[in-house]
Amino acid sequence: MFPLKSLKVSGSIAFVNWFIILLNIAIFFYLWSNGISNIYYLDYGIVPATLGMPNNIIPFYKKILPFFTYMFLHGGWFHLIFNVYFLYIFGDNVEAKLGHLRYFITYILFGLIAGVIYVLLSPTIGIPMVGASGAIAGVIGAYLIFFPTSKIKTLLIIIIFVTVVNIPAMIFIAIWFLFQLAGFFIDGGVGSENSIAWSAHIGGFFAGVLFAIIASISTRIRGK
Repeated sequence: MFPLKSLKVSGSIAFVNWFIILLNIAIFFYLWSNGISNIYYLDYGIVPATLGMPNNIIPFYKKILPFFTYMFLHGGWFHLIFNVYFLYIFGDNVEAKLGHLRYFITYILFGLIAGVIYVLLSPTIGIPMVGASGAIAGVIGAYLIFFPTSKIKTLLIIIIFVTVVNIPAMIFIAIWFLFQLAGFFIDGGVGSENSIAWSAHIGGFFAGVLFAIIASISTRIRGK
């Protein structure tokens, strides 16, 4: 099951969404073309095990900065393409709903919350977490609340059966979320040192859902 496009027309140009997509691509190409070593990811990715170290060993700012920088780094081509593609599918409508500036702020907020959840659930992990997927999961969660009945044009593959179907967003995202939960438990759950930070996806998703619920309620109250 792979999304091809959202059938919900945003009605505006998603300047911020495109900026975030292009920024992620530009950073990846810069690091790749200059042969930046893995030490860069240790410095700018989130490494939970280092956060409890004394400040004279790792300065406090070096513990805080990665929460902002990790979401713009990617470990490989597939990691980058998969993330920016999902942001392309879901981000424009959420930006149209929130407005450009608020969308950018909430995107960063989703990424921060995803990073914090990852650290809280896996405090002893010694490898860096990088990637935009936690923030993008927040965007997907917000999309679910804002546009639950919109359709997602989806490529569906079942063994040798291949077709394209229009799936309601609430069903598509529910299936996507179940995959995140399955990945979390199959890979070992809390404290698992695996290649995918499932807990960040789940944390970011719930952050997006909660934010969108609050925003929707606030809008209705102001409307009255």
